[in-house]
This record gives sequence, C-alpha cells and structure tokens, in this order.
Amino acid sequence: MLHIFADPSDMDGEYLRVEGSEYNHIANVLRMKKGEEISVSGGEDGARYLYGIEEFGPDTVILKKKGLLSEASELPVRVILFQGLPKSDKMEWIIQKSVELGVTDIVPVSMKRCVMKLDPQKEGKKLRRWQTIAESAAMQSKRARIPLVHPPMTMKEAVRMAEAESDLRVLPYELEEGREGTKDLFSSLERGQSVSVFIGPEGGFDPSEVEEAAAAGIRPISLGHRILRTETAALVVLSWLIYRFEIA
Repeated sequence: MLHIFADPSDMDGEYLRVEGSEYNHIANVLRMKKGEEISVSGGEDGARYLYGIEEFGPDTVILKKKGLLSEASELPVRVILFQGLPKSDKMEWIIQKSVELGVTDIVPVSMKRCVMKLDPQKEGKKLRRWQTIAESAAMQSKRARIPLVHPPMTMKEAVRMAEAESDLRVLPYELEEGREGTKDLFSSLERGQSVSVFIGPEGGFDPSEVEEAAAAGIRPISLGHRILRTETAALVVLSWLIYRFEIA
C-alpha cells in the first residue's frame, strides 16, 4: 500500500486534496485507480490513516478518509542520532537506512577526526537534500512521522542537546569493553523515553571527545568484538532497539 504524508491541517475533514509530486506519483507513476487505498500520516501524532481514492482531476486527486490504521510503525522510544560527519555521500546512506530502522532525529556533528568539512555557503542546500532523503525513506518504510535532520553542530553543542533532550545517552566506542553493561543500559530504557546515540566518523572519536561526553553522563558502550564502520554502527544500535521493543 502506498504511504504518503500530508499537512495535518488538511486532514481535519473527511476529504484530502493531494497535489504536486504526490499527485504525479499516484496518477502517472503508479497509475492508481478510483477506489484504491492509500495510507496517510500527518507526520506529527504518530498515527496512520486509511484513505480511498475518490476522484481524479487534471492536477489533483481527492482522497476520502476511511479510518485509522491500527498497526504501529514507530518505535516507542525517541532515538536521536548524533552522527560524526562522514566522507563523500555516506551521510545520505546513513540517513536513509536509519530512518527505515526508526530513528527520530538525525544531528550531523563536526568532530575532531571528521575529514568532511561542510562549506557554510552550501550547508543550507545540503541540509535540504538530507531532509528530502529522510522524507522519502519515511514514505518508503511507512513511517508515521518524518524524522528531522537538524543543522550541523559542534561536539559541545551536541552534548548539550543530548543532556537536555534524552533519558539515556550512549557512545559506542571501540576501546570500551563489557557487553553486559551495554545490554543492561538498553534494558533499562522504557517506552516513552528517549535515547541519544553518538557515532564517530571514519577516524573514530578523539579521546578528549569521549572524556567530554562521559563527563556529561554519556555512557561509552561496546557493540561487540568487531570494529564497525561509521555507516554501520548506528544501524546496529537501532536494530538492538527494534529487538528490544518490537520482537523480544
């Protein structure tokens, strides 16, 4: 079933008007017909609604609300990913896959060992592209919310945000040992709470950054015996949370 997002204010009534790229996808790419069904989210309340195609116009399709879809598509915890800026287009891949796995917020972080340096003049364009990738991934995976890609931050700014906005704060670190401690930390997380996850760039964290994070209550954790790439580590954490809340 196709899943799209709409402005919550447009979903108040019985009917929903769809235009622009979503209309083109429904009418011209998928060639959907009157009576076929579409799931729609407003991107705010975590709910998905079932709509039926009521009428096609030259550049508009009218949908009629049928009811609330019962299946949950959001993790019951907020996951804030603080991702050290990686090289080339790896950030796009990280955004796409972490959104598919349930991340709520993605914060690009400029760390000491980051090779990539964002050009301030191009930062806005890059951020818009990243947000578009997040929205597309949310549609593909039938998320009820569109994760937010925040403007890039320094490590100090990221630590302050994590302190203010999360109940649990972790930092996978290659020198950390004790997987049982990692298991216990994630087991302590409850539904409705939030977790901040710090992932280093290709060169890893500078030891001073680990010390800074630890001083702010961000717990170094182990993800196993192997050294993971920067584009893999966050996905391991998200997979752990999926197991913890949706499978186990």
